[in-house]
Amino acid sequence: QAQLVESGGGLVQAGGSLRLSCAASGSIFSISSMDWYRQVPGKQRELVAAITRGGSTNYADSVKGRFTISRDNAKNTVYLQMNSLKSEDTAVYYCYVQSLARSYWGQGTQVTVSS
Repeated sequence: QAQLVESGGGLVQAGGSLRLSCAASGSIFSISSMDWYRQVPGKQRELVAAITRGGSTNYADSVKGRFTISRDNAKNTVYLQMNSLKSEDTAVYYCYVQSLARSYWGQGTQVTVSS
């Protein structure tokens, strides 16, 4: 069964770091883009970072210079290294994977930054 498994969320103090991982397993083939989104209650889900199969990246202005997205195509895994975290980064983070056949969402992982 195709699924995305996220890990790495948690509670961290402002200025700290976290690394999120998202592994695609099961019948997920020909993955193109792998993205990270985040959502806080009452707001729309927003794109945080995206990476193509070839390694081209795109970031939200609010995280540029602090977050780094990367992927391991052999493992069908995408990572989000988050440094210099701020309280406004607190959200549920979701990975999103686009394959040739369809797209998939992860279950979400909570990131809480205390000030």
